[in-house]
Amino acid sequence: MNLELSEEQAAVRRLAADFTDREIAPHAAEWDRAESVDPAVVGKLGKLGFLGLTLPEEYGGSGGDHLAYCLVLEELGRGDSAVRGIVSVSLGLVAKSVAAHGTEEQKRAWLPRLCSGEALGCFALTEPGTGSDAANLTTRAVRDGGDWLISGAKMFITNGTWADLALVFARTGGSDPERAGHRGVTAFLVPTDSPGLERRTVHGKLGLRGQPTAELVLDAVRVPDSARLGAEGKGFTVAMSALAKGRMSVAAGCVGIARACLEAAVEYAGQRRQFGKPIAAHQLVQELLSDIRVDTDAARLLTWRAAGLIDRGQPFATESSIAKLYASEAAVRAANNALQVFGGYGYIDEYPVGKYLRDARVMTLYEGTSQIHKLLIGRALTGVSAF
Repeated sequence: MNLELSEEQAAVRRLAADFTDREIAPHAAEWDRAESVDPAVVGKLGKLGFLGLTLPEEYGGSGGDHLAYCLVLEELGRGDSAVRGIVSVSLGLVAKSVAAHGTEEQKRAWLPRLCSGEALGCFALTEPGTGSDAANLTTRAVRDGGDWLISGAKMFITNGTWADLALVFARTGGSDPERAGHRGVTAFLVPTDSPGLERRTVHGKLGLRGQPTAELVLDAVRVPDSARLGAEGKGFTVAMSALAKGRMSVAAGCVGIARACLEAAVEYAGQRRQFGKPIAAHQLVQELLSDIRVDTDAARLLTWRAAGLIDRGQPFATESSIAKLYASEAAVRAANNALQVFGGYGYIDEYPVGKYLRDARVMTLYEGTSQIHKLLIGRALTGVSAF
């Protein structure tokens, strides 16, 4: 694999870095305290083409490859992982699913709006009682003439309070849907202004506080059959294919968090003096910094490997799990080490490392917990499923 960036990739990285330094990083602490990113950032992301990366230009996308996509998400994650999450979900999980599985009519209706930032998408899979066990979701969709009526609840839905489009996964499986498992799940494109759809903001999160997160409650929400994304009963395939690539984007964001930790810790260690010299001169502080650097580089290379496989059209699901597992755990280690460098000052929000730790912690939970990814990797190695 060639690890040297092309001119186009390097230009995209510079554009994302400049945008992050100008429009995101200076406001991250304020947004975290307010529990809300400035909604205007969505339109700015769209204007730069960041919400259309890897998607065809004929549908409003900005093209590019998945490595360029990872470069952008690393920079956004460095500035504020809450912003990175907005892009990962609306583009990585929703728009890419429409592009991969949608009809021509669905692509024309939604992709230009999602790519420009005029509309935002949310991925409504997780439920109050089904997180890792997504195949056993309980939201139902029943036929009513040529329409579907969808009822149920979804939980921890990123972009949920802002989204214009919800990609909803519901059980449609035959006469005994409870036994249908993953084969009884169907995906639907549901406008969030549909009658019967209620959105409730989730407050008090430990991290990613600026990111809009919601519970969705659907009470006989009516959608036409033309809103179905993919074949009936194939929704679980839609979800898993989206998450396989989505895990790579989470990994890229985690690289950004780890890098932010390293940059902040190195700067502080050079300024803070103890025992008559900068703390950067103390060997154990250097050990903390070197551990962050090694973790950051390793996580980045694993992420780039997954992106390269996708771009070459090769199998990538296991490598995406490896990248997400390692990068998310590495981001937590990096934030812990950075906080240790800062000492007591790291424990107050005047400095950024406390936020990095809070943001990093959830990365080991969503889009597959670390334990789930270990099972996926183990199954790939042995051919034996632990589920």
